[in-house]
Amino acid sequence: MENIKEKNQPDSVMQKSVIRLAWPIFVQCLLGMCLGYIDTIMLSNYSDTSVGAVGNANQVLGFLTLAFSIISSATGVVVSQYLGAGKKKEIGKVYTVSIAFNLLLSAVISLIVYLFSRQLLVFMNVPAEMMGDANIYMQIVGGFIFTQAVFDAFDQIFRSNGKTMAGMFLAFAMNILNIAGNFCFLYGPLKFLNLGVTGVAISTSAGRLVVLVIAIVYFRIAIDGKLSLSYLRPFPFDILKRLLRLGLPIAGENISYNMSQIVLSIIVNTMGIVAINTRIYATILCNFAYMYALSMAMATQIQVGHGVGAGDYDFAYKRVLKTMRSAIVISVAIAALNYFVSPFTFRLFTSDVDIIALGSQVMFIAIFLEFGRSTNLVIINSMKAAGDVKFPTVLGIASMWGVSVLLGFLLGIVFDLGLVGVWIAMACDEILRGIVVLIRWLRGTWRGKSVVKSAPLQ
Repeated sequence: MENIKEKNQPDSVMQKSVIRLAWPIFVQCLLGMCLGYIDTIMLSNYSDTSVGAVGNANQVLGFLTLAFSIISSATGVVVSQYLGAGKKKEIGKVYTVSIAFNLLLSAVISLIVYLFSRQLLVFMNVPAEMMGDANIYMQIVGGFIFTQAVFDAFDQIFRSNGKTMAGMFLAFAMNILNIAGNFCFLYGPLKFLNLGVTGVAISTSAGRLVVLVIAIVYFRIAIDGKLSLSYLRPFPFDILKRLLRLGLPIAGENISYNMSQIVLSIIVNTMGIVAINTRIYATILCNFAYMYALSMAMATQIQVGHGVGAGDYDFAYKRVLKTMRSAIVISVAIAALNYFVSPFTFRLFTSDVDIIALGSQVMFIAIFLEFGRSTNLVIINSMKAAGDVKFPTVLGIASMWGVSVLLGFLLGIVFDLGLVGVWIAMACDEILRGIVVLIRWLRGTWRGKSVVKSAPLQ
């Protein structure tokens, strides 16, 4: 991991290059995406029914984990601003409240999932032949879901201190542990136990628990500040209010986005198997451009938080515009490359000529979509880092449903443009929001919304 002896001076984070902060986040995002597919891939050679069972269970668990983003997402903003403002004496309270709240919330959710897993799966209309495996996977992984919630809070703390490589190494460790555990239970020395999905669930949960322990140890060694129950007596409601004031809008936007994507999936599901599969393959290929812009946005968010906390708004202003230009150029270039090689890349997934042809059309539209999305990611994440959370949340919810979903239905179904119409609507949504937030950033409306009082500039 990074040099643990390095002191977390606010200016050290601001002086780092965005790329230095961003590339570990990019790798971590890739590893996180892989982690979501590992159980499915390794089970695919074991049992088709098991694949469906785990897929359904993960869909439910994935939605429930959005609740953890209420505090963990706000933690990154508040910690960055506190460090930028030089309030090291108070930072321990922020760490403690964040970890304690996420632990309490996730423990309640873990208990609910364990007790009512079957009812949740029945609500999802999981087929009877998958119910047994899906239920045991939900009970085990869902019962230990608190480990993921607490780890997410630690990950935000590490990032806010500029230690983005820590998250990357921990994500790598989680993948290795999960793969090794799955192999042991499915094909290796523990195969004789014939645990199947149960073994995979144990492997996933154990891997997360081990990585959480490593994260706690790393926190104690490398991060200035400490966790202490004494910070909770009397309870610092002012800090919790700041976290909730930032976290609730951010979580609301994330939930709205996921729900809008579900509705778009429902729309696409009416268009036939060609459109359905094309959307899946196109999304996978587009993720490479998306994750580059996302990692740059997250890295910039850290620096903006420090800059705003220190009262250096000009630094934040210039940093965002510089990153935005870079993100647009690289993301659009990746999207253009995706378009030109799409006749070949889609053949990695299928030999269906209709899917390949439709995929090429979609990837062309994705060039324009990435232009708007890269702008959105950089500016909106930076607005949140500055404490300006309500405007992008309201704008996002309105545009997701009023443009992406509504226009997607009109173009895709009413005007019979199919998947191409849905992708055009998604591009219009991203471009519209990109233009609006860029104007807001240039006007400086986000200034003065910091959640902490700035330290005097030297």
